[in-house]
Amino acid sequence: MPITRTPIALDDLTALRIPSDPQTSPDGTRILFTLREADPEKPGRSRTTLWSVGVDGGDLRQLTAGPKDSQGRWSADGRTIAFVRSEPRGQGQIWPQLCLLPSDGGEARPLTKFAEGAIGWFSWSPDGTRIAVSYRQTDPRFTVSAAKARKERGESDPPRVLDELWYRLDGDGYFNAARFALHVVDAVTGKARVVFDGDTVGAFSADWSPASDALVITANVEREPLLAGWADRLFLCELPRSGGPRVRELRGAPDGPKTSVLWSPDGRRLAWAGREDRVDGLYSTENLGLWIADIVRTGTPALGKVRCVTDGTDFCLMAATLSDCADAAFAPIVRWGRGSDCVYTRIGVCGRGHVVSFPVDGSPATGRGTGRGAGRGSARKGAPTGPVTHTHAAGDHIPGSFSLDGSVMSMTLTTPASPPEIHVARVRNGRWRVDCLTTFNQRLLAARVVVEPVSHHVPATDGYRSQLWELRPPNIGGRRRTPGILLVHGGPHAQYGEVFFHEMQLLVAQGYTVFFGNPRGSKGYGRDHCAAIRGCWGTKDWDDVQGYLSFMEQHPGIDPKRLAIAGGSYGGYMTCWAIGHTTMLRCAITDRCVSNLLSMAGNSDYPDRPDEYWPGAVWERWEQRWESSPIKHMGAARTPTLVIHSEGDLRCNIEQSEEVFTALKTLGVPTRFVRYPASTSHGMSRTGPPDLRRHRLTEMLTWFQRWLKGVSSRHA
Repeated sequence: MPITRTPIALDDLTALRIPSDPQTSPDGTRILFTLREADPEKPGRSRTTLWSVGVDGGDLRQLTAGPKDSQGRWSADGRTIAFVRSEPRGQGQIWPQLCLLPSDGGEARPLTKFAEGAIGWFSWSPDGTRIAVSYRQTDPRFTVSAAKARKERGESDPPRVLDELWYRLDGDGYFNAARFALHVVDAVTGKARVVFDGDTVGAFSADWSPASDALVITANVEREPLLAGWADRLFLCELPRSGGPRVRELRGAPDGPKTSVLWSPDGRRLAWAGREDRVDGLYSTENLGLWIADIVRTGTPALGKVRCVTDGTDFCLMAATLSDCADAAFAPIVRWGRGSDCVYTRIGVCGRGHVVSFPVDGSPATGRGTGRGAGRGSARKGAPTGPVTHTHAAGDHIPGSFSLDGSVMSMTLTTPASPPEIHVARVRNGRWRVDCLTTFNQRLLAARVVVEPVSHHVPATDGYRSQLWELRPPNIGGRRRTPGILLVHGGPHAQYGEVFFHEMQLLVAQGYTVFFGNPRGSKGYGRDHCAAIRGCWGTKDWDDVQGYLSFMEQHPGIDPKRLAIAGGSYGGYMTCWAIGHTTMLRCAITDRCVSNLLSMAGNSDYPDRPDEYWPGAVWERWEQRWESSPIKHMGAARTPTLVIHSEGDLRCNIEQSEEVFTALKTLGVPTRFVRYPASTSHGMSRTGPPDLRRHRLTEMLTWFQRWLKGVSSRHA
């Protein structure tokens, strides 16, 4: 009997199961990954557990029970899995800790005995005897035990006394002067020692040498690193079996941001994501490139030849594709080829994400990889030199890791019709075959109507064309008119694209035609497209958005009197900008917005540095920031607007929405303010508590229902 397919529903948000972080076993037979899903017993919580699957798609196993297990990593011999457990199932243990689990089954046991704090990332040494761990101990005044003791004594919470700009991070909270440091942990005893604590941000990257005798580190050691985001350096931390670590700077790399450093399998080269720059940090309108350097360890360690292998392309390693099924993944991915002659990475382009290899010597890779991020890369005779794209299907391919022999790469792939699932790329004779291994959402999607987007290239008011997608409700005739909703992504230097987006599918299921695009300022279309709005928001980007609205207005299937705009973060900015510059919209929803670039300069976790993104300092050359601030133009707003924000948002402070709400109420514009608790952050719509994410979507549906379909609600 055929399955009756129904539209995507609100409750499907908590039915989705999202796998991520795939890791191939050294022998290439299994893939380890993390699965996130709503906790059926606790509506306000998600659960993360570790699973594995055979590369043939069989033998799917749940390895841990959670509720907060993640970052599973194979030991070099494949016999042990290390992972981070963030919450206990019993009492008497401080969490998070690094835990070990036999790969053939059994009980996990805590390895480390860290004090209360946070674990960032970790990495096994190639010989399997040690584990490098990024760990930050909590300020002793702000631990759980300290708070409990104060409560028992009837004391107040202590003040935060701060001396540096870097004391908080959205999603991480307030950590004051505490910083992540690099620890090395004995894989048998769990004994840990600090080997590097010089990074003043704590966002350093590091990788083991193939001989397990040293770590290479990228770090910013400036006193005020937020004022010098470009000042990352490379360090060599040698770890003799006896005696303490020896840390020396590897000189020879140009100034600029650096991250995701990786040692080549033959030990002769380093690779990292970076840029030659004395102005910007990692997040920038400028392309983030792939760098290679020879490393010399005889005598005084130093870098030899240094080159950017993405020169001559217009690719950026930091072009994230946004979705509501995963947190925004801006971190660049670097994987060495097995033969040390090519490097693999993910490139975001035109709404897609692909695995691309870059030859070290200018010749293309054949496409075999290795376990520590590898691939064999001999040039084919007569083949053109330059980068090689190994994935070609629609969607966003996020590389995991290679097997030791380079014949298997794990990855996640999401498409417009499917949330992320674990995939495997089998690499033979330079050819890649990508197959799906998991089907966590297959039964759900088989019973739902999922709409595929249609792509357009739409002219702006100045004639420039940019990409816009359309999601049309199913079973709607071409000329049956529906309301139209334009969604604007955040960033702004990211991209919308061909990925599964529950919120969009839900709106389509409610009978709205949804449009989403990549106006100037987005990544994925080259440096110039992205840099067009640097220091001048509300200009070329607004030209593109006006072009989208004009396209919608003239669309034969859209009612031009029932148009709306919505967006979060920078998308919230553009929503606020739109209601101050046009009255053509029937309603709007602004989520975690930026409204005042003057106050935003000092109240974000990443403050505005003078002469970086915006010209001058905010207290001296405020004119362009103010001209680009939606609040300056709010006096013309007449559009009914729903305002959404999290009180715990440290990226875009909630006062940005408070200004908008106050202005609209003062003007007599119909508006509503939904404030989520301080326990939520900027990414609440993607990774927040399931019950609050559901509440947010309910508020949005109610608002659109009232203003686009003419149905009032006591909640609106």
